[in-house]
Amino acid sequence: MSAVAAPTKQAIKGLYNNMLRTSQSFSSYNFREYFVRRTEETFRTMENETDPEKLRSLYAESVKEHTVLSRSAVVNQLYGGWKLAVETKEMPQHPEAIKDRGD
Repeated sequence: MSAVAAPTKQAIKGLYNNMLRTSQSFSSYNFREYFVRRTEETFRTMENETDPEKLRSLYAESVKEHTVLSRSAVVNQLYGGWKLAVETKEMPQHPEAIKDRGD
């Protein structure tokens, strides 16, 4: 048994909120939706876990994923592409207006 205590619910919720915020900062629609969905699935698994050792490993893995996610979001914001049609809120007067940069 490990000497490190299992993460608290508050720590898990804080990491969840940070990962969601980071996921939503992607300028690319597809990346943003994928990482939001993946974050929700990961933490849904954590929420149902009862084994403290498994919870520790899931939490540690999520912390590592958050650092990678943060770096990826910055790169995506720097090199974001064009907005997709599903991202436009209302139909523009001119079709060429859809080609606004996503960053």
